[in-house]
Amino acid sequence: MHTKKDRTSRNRAASRPFTLWREVLTAYAAPALMAGTAGVVTGQQDLAVAACTSIAGTSAAVAFLTGTWLRHGGQPRQWTTTTPRVALTAALVITAAGAAALLGWFTAQWLPAHSPVPATPRLERLRIDLPVSAALATTIVTLRWRSSITASPA
Repeated sequence: MHTKKDRTSRNRAASRPFTLWREVLTAYAAPALMAGTAGVVTGQQDLAVAACTSIAGTSAAVAFLTGTWLRHGGQPRQWTTTTPRVALTAALVITAAGAAALLGWFTAQWLPAHSPVPATPRLERLRIDLPVSAALATTIVTLRWRSSITASPA
């Protein structure tokens, strides 16, 4: 009986359509709740603030950009549907995390050195928050999108 329940839940999850607004909402809410709770429980006010700003905001933005790019106006690019899941996910994660790491470096290092914006510990957090959030959001959205493409008859 336990095996039947597992198969049913897997099929139900795989048959759900990919809905971008739901993915973006989840990409914001999940890290905001988890990191925010961790910040409150451990007494790290900066983590609690970052949870709802840089961490969840980056996750939502990356989920939106990745999901939009993958859907490609309702007609996905053929190579994104034929490339093995792991390879597609790895390529997109490396791209998104790399871009987010560059943005984090730019904001934390370059911006204070070349503008009146002062260097602060909150800006330093971006060097880690942005690429980690981007990597997680890209992985989840890509895998969800691929499972919805595989499940739907094309």
